[in-house]
Amino acid sequence: MILQPIDWTILAIFFAILLTIGYLASRQAGKSTTNFFLSGRNMPWWLLGVSMVATTFSADTPNLVTDMVRTGGVASNWLWWAFLLTGMLTVFVYAKLWNRSKVMTDLEFYELRYSGKMAAFLRGFRAIYLGFFFNVMVIASVSLAFIKIAGVMLGLQPAPALIIAAVIVVFYSSLGGLKSILWTDLFQFSFAMFGAIIAAVLVTRSPEIGGLSALFSHPNVADKLSLVPSVSQPELFLSIFIIPLAIQWWAAWYPGAEPGGGGYIAQRMLSAKNEDHAVGATLLFNFFHYALRPWPWIVVGLASLIVFPDIQSMVDRFPDVSTQYIQNDFAYPAMLREFLPAGLLGLVVASLIAAYMSTTASQLNWGSSYLVNDFYGRFYNPTATEKQKVTFGRISTVALMFFSVLLALVLQNALQAFQYLLMIGAGTGLIYILRWFWWRINAYSEIAAMVAAGFFSLMFILAENFALTRIEPDMVEIFGMTTSVTYWNIIKFTGVVFLTSASWIIVTFLTQPIKEETLRSFYTRIRPGGPGWKAVVDRAKAENIELIKESDLRWDVPTGIICMILGCISIYSILFSIGNILYGNTIQTLIFVGLGTVSSLLLVRFWNKLKMK
Repeated sequence: MILQPIDWTILAIFFAILLTIGYLASRQAGKSTTNFFLSGRNMPWWLLGVSMVATTFSADTPNLVTDMVRTGGVASNWLWWAFLLTGMLTVFVYAKLWNRSKVMTDLEFYELRYSGKMAAFLRGFRAIYLGFFFNVMVIASVSLAFIKIAGVMLGLQPAPALIIAAVIVVFYSSLGGLKSILWTDLFQFSFAMFGAIIAAVLVTRSPEIGGLSALFSHPNVADKLSLVPSVSQPELFLSIFIIPLAIQWWAAWYPGAEPGGGGYIAQRMLSAKNEDHAVGATLLFNFFHYALRPWPWIVVGLASLIVFPDIQSMVDRFPDVSTQYIQNDFAYPAMLREFLPAGLLGLVVASLIAAYMSTTASQLNWGSSYLVNDFYGRFYNPTATEKQKVTFGRISTVALMFFSVLLALVLQNALQAFQYLLMIGAGTGLIYILRWFWWRINAYSEIAAMVAAGFFSLMFILAENFALTRIEPDMVEIFGMTTSVTYWNIIKFTGVVFLTSASWIIVTFLTQPIKEETLRSFYTRIRPGGPGWKAVVDRAKAENIELIKESDLRWDVPTGIICMILGCISIYSILFSIGNILYGNTIQTLIFVGLGTVSSLLLVRFWNKLKMK
């Protein structure tokens, strides 16, 4: 047995506490869909913020970061660090707008913002597409990480491991709804973060690594420490730094980092007591997610390059694990298995299981909310009682988990799923940012964006697989011209973004605007302001209709964007300060601490102005 009796005891205590918290928090969940999916809309900012970060802290997250570090160095994390920009934009611009909408799900937004049969179609289609198909893919990708943890550290085969975990997750998420998930998230995040830090400390102090100084000076690691890719490597500089910061953050739709907010982030904002709590929750989430969490995983990922310099070394060390699952992301659980002693191994395994369950439970509740509110209750059974909706929600929770387990058994690595999700959402992000502030966008615009993103992604993938001839492992031939795979991936992503954006903008001007009554109702409820709604306001004034009071017409988006920029500088400064402390770079640490302090003070000043408006 890999785990000792003390490890199993820790696991048993962990599951007992988890189920107890889930049960105690579930008492009011079955009364209505508002209680089941939004916890009665009275949750505090700190609990919602921790829940957001717990949801994004899945078992596959350290695996994904390890994969990035091993293949592209620390700087490759800009592939997801760049999403801080959209996260902070959500904090200071969109959080309060979502809270004002008072919708049950972000898909209900479609019939608040648009009108007619196409708005209803868009809501129903997205409910099935996101609530079922897309959600199953996300849960499957995190389940893949759990498979690797179970195989390496528990000695379990994939199917039994997933079935055991699925039963526990489905139990408390279907029993208590979002409130149960929020409180279990608080426990699980604390547990998971503690486990990640303990793992990093023990790995670096092991004789094989010899401490941080020995780690960072090792030949396998020394060239992977840069926080920003070198300009002397233009392919990497473009692909993992310039493109993410210039295009990816606003153009790509990705769960947890949706431009303009959305998904389970929107669900948490809709559950907040008021606008201030919605803003506070998303700010806390971004601080934890980007500034504090990455370094324990990065350290273990770097150390894995010493112990397991290539994939074959892991295959040789773990002959009982199927080679299907041994990719670069496998190195994280492999390192924990190698270096953690009895007792602490059980603690860290429990922390990783906590991370898996937290994400899975949130995804199940979020996906089920779409299926219940935006499909079953809206189209299939509009007269359904609250009890019937909650029952359907529990049934759909079980179904989502079942199909996710099946899909997880055929995936190979976390980075594979991450890149696929980015591609199919490329080009759609801009519309989610602008639809709040430009009245001319309609349901046809969003449908065109979805169709175009899927179509052009497929065309580029087919071109790569069938029309292009690979002449070397890292080269492709495009219509007689040879280029690197990295440059081709840049062309592929930016091409999909440009073609998708052009498609939905053209469709917007070729189709009829939304009904005036719907536009006025939306503007009155949300109060977005700005030049994008001037035409609607002017037409109402011409009819002697005042949509909102003159005192509410001040547009605070410019102040919100300033806060966004200052917030990004502050959090990036904290992130890099921690990194330079670990690297032992005193001067760089002081520079980033100073920059973080100044930007934080300015942020407080402008945020106070924003709250006054």
